[in-house]
Amino acid sequence: MVVKAAGLVIYRKLAGKIEFLLLQASYPPYHWTPPKGHVDPGEDEWQAAIRETKEEANLNKEQLTIHEDCHETLYYEAKGKPKSVKYWLALLNNPDDVTLSHEHQNWKWCEVEDAIKIADYAEMAQLFRKFYKYLNA
Repeated sequence: MVVKAAGLVIYRKLAGKIEFLLLQASYPPYHWTPPKGHVDPGEDEWQAAIRETKEEANLNKEQLTIHEDCHETLYYEAKGKPKSVKYWLALLNNPDDVTLSHEHQNWKWCEVEDAIKIADYAEMAQLFRKFYKYLNA
């Protein structure tokens, strides 16, 4: 049984640069990821991505411009079980709007290469590169 999750890779444009939002978990190993979470019963991945972004970063759909045509699903193993996470790309219309939930202890905006280093997973690196390329096409 695949554990399904979903989220949004949020970015801002500042002084001609593209920066991605990463949240740091408040529990070990304190990993950095875009806002994401499990798909609840009765939800699809899209609904979960919107809900989790609201819960984790206090950002609702109206504060974002979501590129519905730009998405990617990552597949990996977590806690011994197969997991899929579907991400969509989204622009934060007002970059000052982020507020964390108790699930995270910190957040930062990172240019693509820094985001890749901090997220520290090969799958996330490919995701950031794909989304960055989409924005620069």
